[in-house]
Amino acid sequence: MSHNNAVHSTSTCYRPSTSEDARKFPGQAIPASPLVLVHLDLKGAPPKVSYLAQVLPLFSALGAKGLLIEYEDTFPYYGELLPLRAPHAYSPQEIREILRLAHCFNLEVIPLVQTFGHMEFVLKHGVFSHLREVEGFTNTLNPHKEQSLQLVQAMIGQVMELHPDARWLHIGSDEVYFLGEGRESKEIIANTQITVQEIFLHHLKAVTSHVASAYSGVRPIAWDDMLRDANEQVLTESGVTHLLELMIWDYSPDLDIDKKVAMVAKYKQCGFQKLWFASAFKGATGVKEQLTSINHHLGNNNQWLKVAAKIPQELLQGIALTGWQRYDHFSVLCELLPVAIPCVAVCLQFLKHGEYSDQVIEQVKSFLGMTELENLGSISSGSFPGNKVLSLVTQLICNLRPELKELLEENKFVGGWFSPYHRRTNVINPVMVQEIQPATMSLMSRWQTLHEELQNELLQIYPSSTVVEWMEVNVLPWYLQIKKLCEDLNAALQNPL
Repeated sequence: MSHNNAVHSTSTCYRPSTSEDARKFPGQAIPASPLVLVHLDLKGAPPKVSYLAQVLPLFSALGAKGLLIEYEDTFPYYGELLPLRAPHAYSPQEIREILRLAHCFNLEVIPLVQTFGHMEFVLKHGVFSHLREVEGFTNTLNPHKEQSLQLVQAMIGQVMELHPDARWLHIGSDEVYFLGEGRESKEIIANTQITVQEIFLHHLKAVTSHVASAYSGVRPIAWDDMLRDANEQVLTESGVTHLLELMIWDYSPDLDIDKKVAMVAKYKQCGFQKLWFASAFKGATGVKEQLTSINHHLGNNNQWLKVAAKIPQELLQGIALTGWQRYDHFSVLCELLPVAIPCVAVCLQFLKHGEYSDQVIEQVKSFLGMTELENLGSISSGSFPGNKVLSLVTQLICNLRPELKELLEENKFVGGWFSPYHRRTNVINPVMVQEIQPATMSLMSRWQTLHEELQNELLQIYPSSTVVEWMEVNVLPWYLQIKKLCEDLNAALQNPL
């Protein structure tokens, strides 16, 4: 994904969930018993297996029935595919341990392999760059080259080798940007009656046919966005509808129920026999978002239940709670998994019970060891795996950053007597330095404490490369500002006029 229909939060800090909110989501009777999946997006911040060993039983207890695992470059590719493997990729033994844990907690595992769009982690490498649809862009595979299908088959083969018991394989195929804009596509479109839509369907059928023939009993799943505007006759005659199950995604809390019901009817009319829905529990409210809005995702799941109630029960295979960690291979990390645990807990319990009542809220609190779902940055933020990360990230976003901004931009002494100009020219009133320094040093001390504590907590959950990235993007720029201010204040005291 990125599945960029993300809606940015209206405020940085919020009241994520209250008992009063339960009245906004009275619920909807679940019309069937769909397979509820939690999506693990491992293309960013892949948790250590030791952390997954703690959260998988929690997911199961909360109502999850499976995992949709998107490895991308964290899969242990080998041989000709070795360049795809990131330095922090899981080992084959670690993959087997994740699958063993999932099996122990009755979680069906569905691997996800991108096979058309979002191929940045493949096409960025020089050895595969000749397979790009557009020469300068790494996102989309050129479907006209025989080597492209061979590449996809090799990737699927290695993933399935480690997932021999998988009953479904998600082949991605979302957001195939710039398809039809490559040289070969343009020539085909100009010289034949073939459309971009048909080019997409041809590749999709080639991939699904390969899965059907090579892996007996395995059903392919694909994202639906490239087919939403497809001509019904073209889609029906493409031959993909009997080979494939579609996953319809929308992460908006006000998604149009009637339009979704009509879309389901269209897909059914074209021949799809099973469909999935995809809501979200994190990673869909802003590319740089670091706190998860429970109400946003609860509203989204509430709408999906309303859609489910209006379609034929036998159509719905399952619901995936997506948890995007990056919008694409090159973007920054959004909300970390520990930060979103309360949200996934609320969403799973909501889907399980079909309502968000006071009783459900109390059950969520009990599962997470929390006394409240309102002040997630409080010291007693629960006993669930990663609770300290949530508390520290909330303090960072809701307290330390705003306080630093206020000090640097709104404090009259800093702005009036200790501006960058004053510091550069050393034209500084010592009286004003004494006015500024106590609050600055106090804030600096809190930043240092949080910096150390948060880094240590993250290192228990993530590889060091993830911790370095997250800290450099989300902590370091602000920390360096307060550090520089302290250094300049100390220099001014040591060298008075």
